[in-house]
Amino acid sequence: MWARLESNTIVEILARPKALQIGGVQYPSNIFSMWSNSELATIGIVPVTINDTNLKDKNYYINTDITYAYDTETGKATGTYGTATAKAIADTLYTAQDETDGLGTEGEVKEKGLKTLHKERINAQAGSILQQTDWMVVRAAEGGTAVPSSTTTKRAAVRTKANAMCTQIDAASDVDALAALYVYNNDTPPVRPLGELPTV
Repeated sequence: MWARLESNTIVEILARPKALQIGGVQYPSNIFSMWSNSELATIGIVPVTINDTNLKDKNYYINTDITYAYDTETGKATGTYGTATAKAIADTLYTAQDETDGLGTEGEVKEKGLKTLHKERINAQAGSILQQTDWMVVRAAEGGTAVPSSTTTKRAAVRTKANAMCTQIDAASDVDALAALYVYNNDTPPVRPLGELPTV
């Protein structure tokens, strides 16, 4: 990535090489690979260094756009992220004003928070695992062969673990605590605080 300068001010960010016309001269795109940084600088093109100190996991945070700046003393251009904003961990509900404005009923969910979304994902995964043996339950309910006790035990374990995982998610105090539930350690095999759903 490069910045094109005019009078020491960034006028364009170049994400990839392209042909340019600068000062009435047409330059081909291959100057970005053929010329040195000092040669590019003579026509006002400098590489951009991205400072991602403030960049957060987009699954949990809303990141800002990058702000670009050129330092005349160092001759370097940098791109910097602003302070990221944590996504809502709890559901956002419609307010009385929302209802008055015809946007929704007060107290109902306007936008699902991260906790709800993560619990829905866990329950969907559990449902997918249980679905593999649902046919046995249906068969038994309709008067057929009983479900093997080992399968019943495993199905119960899936439901129990899913409930425990949802409880852990509910207990997360903030977005970082929620994210930490999914971080695997260096054990062999690696494990995470949230654990894993069993199989049937």
